[in-house]
Order: sequence, then structure tokens, then C-alpha cells
Amino acid sequence: MALKHVFSEIRLRHKTLRNRMVFGAHTTNMARNGLPRDQHLAYYRERAMGGAAMIVVEPMPVHPSAVLTRGSFRHSSDDVIAPFARLTQACKAEGAVMIQQLYHVGAHGDWDNSWHANWSPSGGPSYHDNDGSHPMSVEEIEQVIEGFVAAAVRCRKAGFDGVEVWAAYHCLLDQFWTPFSNRRTDDWGGSLENRTRLSREILRRIRSACGDDFIIGLSINDDAEGSVCLDRDEMVEIVALHDAEGLMDYVTVGSGSYFDFYKLLPSFQYPENLGVDLAERLKAAGLKTLVTAEANIRTPENANEVLGAGRADLVSIVRGQIADPHLVNKAREDRLEDIRGCLSCNQQCWGRRGRDYYISCLINPSAGHEHLWGGDRFTPAKTRKTVLVVGGGPAGLEAARVAAERGHKVTLAEAAPDLGGQFRLAGLQPRRAQITDLIAWYGRQLDKLGVDLRFNAYLDADDIAGIGADEVVLSTGAQPPGTGFQKALPHVPELPGLDGNVWSAEDVMGRAARLGRRVIVLDEGGQWRGIGTAWFIAEAGHEVTIVTPDAMIAKELYRSATDLPARRTLAGLGARFVTESAPLRWSDAGAQVLNLLTGEVSEIAADSLVLATGNVADMTIAEDLRGRGIAYRLIGDAHAPRLAAAAIYDGRKLGLEL
Repeated sequence: MALKHVFSEIRLRHKTLRNRMVFGAHTTNMARNGLPRDQHLAYYRERAMGGAAMIVVEPMPVHPSAVLTRGSFRHSSDDVIAPFARLTQACKAEGAVMIQQLYHVGAHGDWDNSWHANWSPSGGPSYHDNDGSHPMSVEEIEQVIEGFVAAAVRCRKAGFDGVEVWAAYHCLLDQFWTPFSNRRTDDWGGSLENRTRLSREILRRIRSACGDDFIIGLSINDDAEGSVCLDRDEMVEIVALHDAEGLMDYVTVGSGSYFDFYKLLPSFQYPENLGVDLAERLKAAGLKTLVTAEANIRTPENANEVLGAGRADLVSIVRGQIADPHLVNKAREDRLEDIRGCLSCNQQCWGRRGRDYYISCLINPSAGHEHLWGGDRFTPAKTRKTVLVVGGGPAGLEAARVAAERGHKVTLAEAAPDLGGQFRLAGLQPRRAQITDLIAWYGRQLDKLGVDLRFNAYLDADDIAGIGADEVVLSTGAQPPGTGFQKALPHVPELPGLDGNVWSAEDVMGRAARLGRRVIVLDEGGQWRGIGTAWFIAEAGHEVTIVTPDAMIAKELYRSATDLPARRTLAGLGARFVTESAPLRWSDAGAQVLNLLTGEVSEIAADSLVLATGNVADMTIAEDLRGRGIAYRLIGDAHAPRLAAAAIYDGRKLGLEL
């Protein structure tokens, strides 16, 4: 009853939803040759099994000019019907209402994937790349309308309960709505009635073609801060116009757009519940259609609060159900403490999609691999073993958890007084407490599973041999080398002057560093290890200069759509950026810095130097065990220093193999 608003049923046209939590549309990029395969089926079925009331399957392009990613579904083809029928049958058997999103991105297409010119109302620019677009003729507008209708008919034949027409993020329909991108003077531009003619005609014809027992949704977005975007009053007016004509059954409200791409999948840098403000306005407008709020609504508690306040009728939790596909059922069973909470990091969902790979999840590597690993559930091991995991970082935590879930007797030895390893230090960076929440989740799970947790327990080869476990897993991580070696200067094995006030990023976050007022952060990786540490130092009041060999600060964060907010925050804290440069020497006066473009050497006055350069794995224990003939398995950074996603993946994979 604590989540009574979430777990009340609701009628959506001819269907009754078993609760109010939706698994909303997002691009998994899993299609092969344009068709959904076993990977798709297993991915969506897992969320249906997990309790999602309604699943909106990722967008189907409705025209050759609408193809956006390598993993897009095949447009304009009946070949998709049979494989989609397998998917809908499997998910509906688990109790989920099944919807497919239909889309056209208009000017913001990708010619390299579509092999087709981008189409738009008036030939506007693409905000996806630097291409222009083709202004559509009336005949081409008709082609797109028919494309939407034909796609909806295929969805009905494939067993979908309805479709969601995408009009969000300044896609084609939003481009027609928005005066900035619609400069037409014919029946498709000018007045509000004309600018909405395309979307209204699409919805009207879908209803005519698919019948009354078919759900039609409309997806919109809130980007009211964009200078050329529609404001909230205008969005309410547009939705109300469609609602007055009875054209759809629900409307979904997201955030961001192609003008502010970073809010499309808002990271931990943004407030939660971003899509709720516009959803609340739509509710207040007295619409007949149901209103779904999405965008950074991470938890069932957040969803229940939004619903209880009457700010929406439904809530879409996407990344939360990627991270834990059984989130809904765990909440229904009053097991909130067992939900593996999303970090809002975007590293494996958007980070992989942005590189045109299929998506996964940093904390749930089963995402995208359900068809290979049997979902996010574990089968008992055939033979029960004793397993010793050395090291309680993310790789070790996941290996211990999965091994124990499968019935092995597990001991986890951690040299520190707390779990988490260097991952815990990342959780101490500003706004990253979701990481420490995850580590606490691991602690609860390991306790429930009866794992023997040993803290302050540094084990050497003699100790490990004395324990005599059937399986020895080394997840001892990696450490800063202490040399200041930089990839940009491969001929310099050690940075001169390291005996001065020089610290690692780990020293800073572990509170071991004693920093002066002026601090240089050498960030070689462009990831949160350096950027988050610089943020922490600047927020503490130090004068920070970030030096990087990259062409921009936070280069690798571009993949997760977190780079611009990070740079904006650092700039607001007064941080200075020095790009395409590398320190040559450190002294009490500061650093000599080489400009990698011009060869010019300059001086940066500073009191302390913080190194966020590459770490190295400590192989001492592994070599000692090998010398004794004791078998072991290396995972995580102990195998090769990488990001946390790789460490948790290693832990999951090994736990399944034992």
C-alpha cells in the first residue's frame, strides 16, 4: 500500500494496465538486417516478466528518409511482421500491453545510415550532423503520411496493441509544429491548424486503418528553455487540439530535444522528474487522453509521488528497468531495498547507442545479453563449490553475488574496511552518490546470500593457499603507477619533478592529498576519474587548471552525453581549460606545459599536481600463485584496467561460468 498509486489499474482504451509503470520507447539498436531477433525478444520479455504494465518497443522508421541507426528496423516491409509477432506474443503472455513507436526524424537524419537525403518542412539544417535537408513537396508529405499508416497496419498484424506516434525532440512532426523550422506558406504551414495538419492527419488515418480496438499514443517533449522551441503553453495548446478531435489515447512527455541533446537522457547532473512539469500542465488542461511522464524518473517511489500528486496518469521508467528489469515486481512485493538502482550514468545505454552499438547497462551487463545468459536470473550451479573472491571492487562484488546466487559457498576478502574499491571513490565525487547507493545494495545482497565478508583482510599467496578454495578469483584492481607517464609523451617514462606536491586522483578522493590553493589536474582519460576529481577540487574552493592532450575537456564523456554539462559546471566554478597539451616537468613553481600543436612550452603556476593518467594492474599475487601452481581467475582491473562497466561485466560472466 506504500505504493498504492503505482499499483492501481488503469483503463487505456480497450486494455486494462496492471499498474502505472511503463517501459518506454528507446533505441536498443539490436536489429540485424532490419529485423528483430532473439536478442530483442529476450530483452523485452525480461521487462514484461518483471512487471512492466506497458512496453513501447523502440521506433520503427516509416520511410527511407527516416532511417537513423545501423540497428533500425526495416522500413516499408512486411518482413517485420512475423518476427515482431514472436516478440509481442512472448511479452503479452507475461501480461504486458505492447505498443510500437513510429518515427521520422525529419531534418535530423543520418545520411550515412539511410542513404537518403533528409526531409523536412522547409529544408532546415540537421542538428545531428552538418547536412542540410530537402524541403518536402505536398506529394512527399503524402508519402510520409501513408508510411505512418502502413507501419501501423503492420504493427496491428504483428500483434501490437497499438502504436505511439513520435512527435518529440524536434523530429519531423515537431518540425512542422515549430515556426522556426516550418516556413511554409501553403496548407502545411503558417497557422496552428496548418502546422498541426500533418500529425492530425496521420493519427486520423491510423485510427481509420486500424480500428477502434487499437491504442494510439503521441510522444512529445518539453524543451521550453530552447530559444526556438515551442514553450509549454504552446505545447499544451497543440496537444489539446489533438485531444479535442479524439485523435489519441495517451500522450508521453519527455525532455530535451535536438537543440538540447543532453536532456534527452538526463544524467545524474540533472534534477530528477524532468518531464513532469509539462505533464502536470497537460493534466491541468482537462484532457481526455491519459498523460505519461518520463525523463529521469528513476524509482518507483518517484513514480508513486508523481502519480499521487495527480501530475500524470502513467510514469515511464526506462533506464531504471534497463538496470533492473524486475524493478516493478520487486516494488510490488515490497522489496524496494532489492532494486538495483540506475546510476543515470548513460555509459552503456546511450554511450553504446551513440557509437551505433546495441545497448547494455553498466550495472546490469545482462542487458542486451538476455538471450545468451538466460535473462537477469540465475540457474543453480551443477556442482556446489567453495569460491574465494579477493577484492571487493565492482568486479569482485558482482562475481561474489552471482556465484552465491547460483549456490556456491563464497568468501569475499577485502583489504580495506569498506566495499567498493576505487568505485567507492568515484561515488564521493559531486552528485555521484548513486554509486555509493549501489555499493550498499551489493552489501545487502551479499548479506542475504550468506557470503562470508572479510574486511581489512589483505591476503597474500600463503593466505590464499591456506584457505584452499575450489575457485580463486582475483579482483584486486589496479593502481596509479606513480610515474606520471603520459601517452602523449611515450618517450618520457617518468615525469620529472614527481617528488614535489604530486598526487593521484585516488589520493584526492581518498582524502590523502594535501592540496595547495592552485591545482593542476592532468586528465589523460577524459572520463569521470579526472573530470569528477577536478569538480570535487574546484567545489572545495581551489583554483583548478585542467590540462589534457585531447582537443576538448571531458572528451570521452561525449559518448554518454555528459560532457557539456560537466564543462559548464567546471567553467562556472572558475576552472581553466588547457587542451592539446602535456606537462613536461613539475616543480615547486608549477608545471612546464608543451603545446602538442605548436611545440611551444609555457609555464603554469601551481602548488599541486593531480594525475589522472592510466593505472596498471598489480600482478604480484597472481605471479606468486602461478609460481605455486595454484589456479586463479583474473577479472576487472586486475585483468586489464578499464571502466566499471567492464569490471561488472567480467564479474557477471565469471559468476555464470563457475
